[in-house]
Amino acid sequence: MARSPLTLAASVTSALPRVGVVGVGVLTEGISGRYDSAVAQLDDGRQVVVRVPADPSVDQELAAEVRALRALTPGVRGLLPFRAPELLGETGLGKSRAVVVDFLPGYRVDAAHLPPGRGAATSVGEALAALHALPLSIVRTEGLPVRTPQQVRDDVVRLLDRAEATRRVPEELLVRWHRAVAADTLWRFESAVVLGGAGAASFVFEDVDDAPTVTGVLEWHGLAVGDPATDLQWLASAPTAADDVYGAYAEHSNRAPDALVRERARLYAELEFAKWLVHGHDAGDADIVDDAIGLLTALAQGLQGDDLLTEGGLDVDDAIALLDRVPDAPAAAIDTSMQTDAYDPALLSLFLAAEYAEEPAKDETPPARTADHTDLFAQAESAEPTEVAEPPAPAAHAETPDPAPAPAFASDDVSTAPIDISAVIEESARESFSRDTAPDDDDQAAADRSAEAALRRWTGAGQ
Repeated sequence: MARSPLTLAASVTSALPRVGVVGVGVLTEGISGRYDSAVAQLDDGRQVVVRVPADPSVDQELAAEVRALRALTPGVRGLLPFRAPELLGETGLGKSRAVVVDFLPGYRVDAAHLPPGRGAATSVGEALAALHALPLSIVRTEGLPVRTPQQVRDDVVRLLDRAEATRRVPEELLVRWHRAVAADTLWRFESAVVLGGAGAASFVFEDVDDAPTVTGVLEWHGLAVGDPATDLQWLASAPTAADDVYGAYAEHSNRAPDALVRERARLYAELEFAKWLVHGHDAGDADIVDDAIGLLTALAQGLQGDDLLTEGGLDVDDAIALLDRVPDAPAAAIDTSMQTDAYDPALLSLFLAAEYAEEPAKDETPPARTADHTDLFAQAESAEPTEVAEPPAPAAHAETPDPAPAPAFASDDVSTAPIDISAVIEESARESFSRDTAPDDDDQAAADRSAEAALRRWTGAGQ
């Protein structure tokens, strides 16, 4: 039996000593009769809301609301562009608890009637972005639930297992949901402070500059650290305004971009039907089970040919939009001299090869000859040796047969195949001498002297 507003008003005087109630009225909150609520006018001019659980099963939810409101200290509230109810007092009412909070004036809009464009839709997106930007310590300090992405994913897996065990879920939905759970990219998100399931009824609007603006947020009992998408799943019921809500949310978010938040929100909205089925099955309520089966069947028919996740992932426009939302931040000063594991080894090897091939030699002194530096020896083949003083005539020696031509290779060749460097140098010396010497010199003797001088210079024999 619902409690009368007069009974609820009496609990206000018990929760708030030294105040008087001068008026009381019924408060309709659209919360499916889970609470008996009333709004009371105090003798000091304030309006307050008193709420008592209508069913003992709701006691824990109200207790969670009290803990959450206590976590919203004045400093935390100063970070939010809207108001949250302020806990004024609480008292016992029979076996239940009566909680008194201040009244937030304004009006609410059903999801299906939320208009698109600037105003209500964009204000909701801004409000959620501000909420999700709160420090995680607010929740942790109060001992409220903290869920990592993996824990959120595991919760979905357990729900699917329970729903599948009823053998009443259409096969196409199970396939769709299991595919989503298996997609690692879907669960790469940053946990945030969330309401844990906001709805259209959570937002209180007032007209500011002739535009509906969120001035208050209700229903804080689910305050936790978790998936931001849980506060966006209700947008499945606001098809005309959803795009503008998501756009404003992304624009005003200062967190890491979440490319698939909309897909997860959609998944959570669909899983509400599975939760309803599991609830009816566990409670043994045939009416709930039949209702859930009808909803699931209609959902399966409506989703034919509609994929929750696309194979191709993000397109170029999506990627650019994500980059635009990445906040600028100074790079941390860290030593990365030995942290080459952060690079692609194949890419790094190509970079080094290009460095060797394109950078000109800066040192006049040639390196020692090794079989692994054929790219340096390539310079010897094309370089013209500088003129040197003519050495004393060497002893006569047998004529050296022409060496085999050196194999051709590209300038960026990094193979380790050995080559006959002496033959390359001698041939280069001969060509240089034929261009620089007088026509009446003995060609063979001059070539021998130049080859010997060049060989000494490159091998260090003459130093």
